[in-house]
Amino acid sequence: MKTFIPDGYKSLLSVYDTQMAIGLLHRLFEDNLSAALNIYRVSAPLFVEEKSGLNDNLNGVERPVSFEISCTGTEAQVVQSLAKWKRMALHRYGFYPGKGIYADMNAIRRDEDELDNLHSVYVDQWDWEKVITEHERTIDYLKSTVIDIVRAVCDTQDTLQAIYPKLLQVPKISRSVKFVTAQELEDAYPDASPKEREDIVTKEHGTVFIMGIGGALRSGKKHDGRSPDYDDWSMNGDILLWNSLLGRAFEISSMGIRVDPETLDRQLTAAGCDERRNLTYHRMLLNGELPLTIGGGIGQSRLSMILLGKAHIGEVQASVWPEETQRLCADAGVMLL
Repeated sequence: MKTFIPDGYKSLLSVYDTQMAIGLLHRLFEDNLSAALNIYRVSAPLFVEEKSGLNDNLNGVERPVSFEISCTGTEAQVVQSLAKWKRMALHRYGFYPGKGIYADMNAIRRDEDELDNLHSVYVDQWDWEKVITEHERTIDYLKSTVIDIVRAVCDTQDTLQAIYPKLLQVPKISRSVKFVTAQELEDAYPDASPKEREDIVTKEHGTVFIMGIGGALRSGKKHDGRSPDYDDWSMNGDILLWNSLLGRAFEISSMGIRVDPETLDRQLTAAGCDERRNLTYHRMLLNGELPLTIGGGIGQSRLSMILLGKAHIGEVQASVWPEETQRLCADAGVMLL
């Protein structure tokens, strides 16, 4: 997707009101999410030691931003997400089933394929994680959690629109979630790309959760990549909303029930990542020392975009953009922060 500004687009809120609304949105959503999932805010790292194995490898090809800490002589990496750190934190903090944590995560994605309306080098999200029991490692529990998150999003939108009447022009997010597996989408639309399948199903249903992402489908291809050491590929997925302004599916969250020792063992081998077994995090998980959890990330700028009716992510976050993007937005009267 190349950067574009829809014909006739004009921001519903001024720059000042946008900043005020973003602050309110964060407070409202954090309260709604915390209540829905029984999770509590904690402080999170900006970087971790490379040797810890705590950094997220994402699709396995993205290069983390690394630097040496002079006084310790160790190599550190800016986090790409907190997927592994959160699980270790729950272990260290002594959380028990039914309770969890969330944190503000800020990251740098230096290898982002294309900077466009939705993608930026700068990533900000709410990273959350919750301890669960073996009995709760089910698709039904995953679905109920998705419904809770969507309800928190919709409740936040309702309050924002009550405070900022101009936002009533933004279409209501559907509270009804369509659950579908990546394999079912491939079977239904075998000639379409994964992104095209997402657009088709999300345009029809409004709010969609696509399950089973990371492993190969029957075609031998993946719907999308996932690191083998946090999500269980059979019990994970993405929350997608239909963005009518941009005319496409709009991912706001990637989440799932996390790997247990058996699943980690299987997925490391399948992904060709057996060398990770000796890292501290992976060794503890394989030995059954870490709690069973469910977790994910919810894009802060993505959520701000769709709830405030913004066409470009640069309207709700400060980042670096190509000259062409800066020129296109300036010509269209779009203020990039």
